[in-house]
Amino acid sequence: MKLYIAEKPSLGRAIADVLPKPHKKHDGYIEVANGDCVTWCIGHLLEQAAPEDYDPKYKKWQMVHLPIIPEHWQFKAKPKTKKQLSVVKKLIKQADCLVHAGDPDREGQLLVDEVLQEAKPSASKKQATERLLISDLNPAAVKKALNQMRTNQEFVPLSVSALARARADWLYGMNLTRAYTLVGQKAGFQGVLSVGRVQTPVLGLVVRRDMEIANFVSKPFFEVQALVRKSDGAEFSAKWQPSEACQPYMDEEGRVLVKGLAENVASRIQGQDAQVKKIDAKPKKHNPPLPYNLSALQIDANKRFGMSAKQVLDICQALYERHKLITYPRSDNRYLPKGHFGESKQVLDAALNNQGLEEDKVAGADLSLKSKCWNDAKVEAHHAIIPTAKKLKTAQLGQYEQHVYQLICTQYLAQFYPAYRYTETKVELEIAGGVFVAKAEQIIDLGFKRLFKPEEKKQVILPQLEVGEVLHCFKGEVIEKHTQPPNHFTEATLLSAMTGIARFVSNADIKKVLKETDGLGTEATRAGIIDLLFKRGFLQRNGKSIKSTELGAALVKTLPEDLSLPDRTALWESQLAKIAMKEQTYQTFMYPLENEITGIIERANTSDSSIFSGLTSGKSGSRVSFSKKRTKKRASNRSGRRKSAA
Repeated sequence: MKLYIAEKPSLGRAIADVLPKPHKKHDGYIEVANGDCVTWCIGHLLEQAAPEDYDPKYKKWQMVHLPIIPEHWQFKAKPKTKKQLSVVKKLIKQADCLVHAGDPDREGQLLVDEVLQEAKPSASKKQATERLLISDLNPAAVKKALNQMRTNQEFVPLSVSALARARADWLYGMNLTRAYTLVGQKAGFQGVLSVGRVQTPVLGLVVRRDMEIANFVSKPFFEVQALVRKSDGAEFSAKWQPSEACQPYMDEEGRVLVKGLAENVASRIQGQDAQVKKIDAKPKKHNPPLPYNLSALQIDANKRFGMSAKQVLDICQALYERHKLITYPRSDNRYLPKGHFGESKQVLDAALNNQGLEEDKVAGADLSLKSKCWNDAKVEAHHAIIPTAKKLKTAQLGQYEQHVYQLICTQYLAQFYPAYRYTETKVELEIAGGVFVAKAEQIIDLGFKRLFKPEEKKQVILPQLEVGEVLHCFKGEVIEKHTQPPNHFTEATLLSAMTGIARFVSNADIKKVLKETDGLGTEATRAGIIDLLFKRGFLQRNGKSIKSTELGAALVKTLPEDLSLPDRTALWESQLAKIAMKEQTYQTFMYPLENEITGIIERANTSDSSIFSGLTSGKSGSRVSFSKKRTKKRASNRSGRRKSAA
């Protein structure tokens, strides 16, 4: 019997669908006509053992026990999926040959490998395990993948990379959370002061933004507008472009800070000729936005409906699992396999039936258009989130489910609308020796923008002009403005910052690595990270704004600065990529980290805890166990640990 082990039930069903029929559905697996079986994990079926699983003394948090570093790492079954783990292990023992069908990425590789390790198949069976790589659940794509299986041994370095990441996060988060929670206890604080490679830099983003706003001092700056008239009476305005000679009176962003200079320019140009020196009219276009990945959907749902990232994720899971109206939602990809293009009519018919789209907008679509989203080369472990072809018999969606479904449907429909086309015109005038510029956009074709709420911005219209034409400047006007502080984060802008974290890094090498990775967190974890920061009492909502609490700010101020910066993620990702490419070993990644954590704990032990005096934990008043994420043990024999580490 050949056993296919998928990462999740939906993938398992997709594999079974192209295998010989009829099928027998059992509890936790499907048996196909030739006797082969397809089973599945439900995400990770195993988790890291808790510190107290290694030694009961670790149940009580004490600084003397830190750092806890396991000598022999252990997994244990996750309580909620223990039954499915038993099913998979039993089938592995019965099978003659095994097929690893985890998602084609680092976590997908480890997720099934750790179950295989737990089941302890024979060495020959493990060596002969095949690797099935599926990124598209379309039957044709699944059949193609089944004919291109590789040996699972090829992917051992990828699995080791994922294992190193999981253990490193465990070591880092569990030890530092215990250390700083104990620091807080010295000052009478009773909650958990959680520290994590991802959550702490996210908190750091908010704390630093809040401090920047609190310390911001607004400064006035001045612009000059020339009001210009043609001989036929048509009027428009043009903005002064200060010359290099004005730089001593400007800030680094090119804004004039001296009012007298602006007033002098305004008085000099009044009543003067304004000659048209250049006219630059360029046709431009914006292509339709790509279909959603989870972060982009969460950002738009927050902007449109004020929904939290966690709320959007929960609704997407319901639309995917219960209603089966959308594809896999925890996707970080915004492209679609070309094989899906032929299903567009059925998908749009279903979206119309399910009130995800309006009839006139579907009627305006051109199904022969093929946007840039259809690209097999860009589809990785998952593809973009789109509607399925399932039709509801009756209206079954709640208000917020309908909102999210409509967003997904509209973004998909946009792929069958033309680009937004417009002409961007820039006119340069010379008035009394100074340069003034007027800009305008003229819409040629709204294209896909017909599907979306129009942006509220004043339309600037320029009259017909010719180079060399002489106009009349009848007024020079000084406009006083004031520099503005940055805005507080909202859920949308915080998610955007997490996905584009490279913007907040100055080091060029680190910035490059972060641009090439997923940013801070993953599509599947970002909502939970933000939610955790609220639950811990580190963040608070003020309308749509997200601000740090006194507690959150106190934690960031107490921690070494580098713990609240995103640089660590870049450093780790660079090293983990090298492990996957066999350019670096597990040991050369883990051992320096163990030493670093030891040093951080020593610093924590001597840090001033008084900043936590009088602070309460809010929602996080009760002690929360970190056993599900972390576990360690101080090794009495480092050489013994090194031999067994990988």
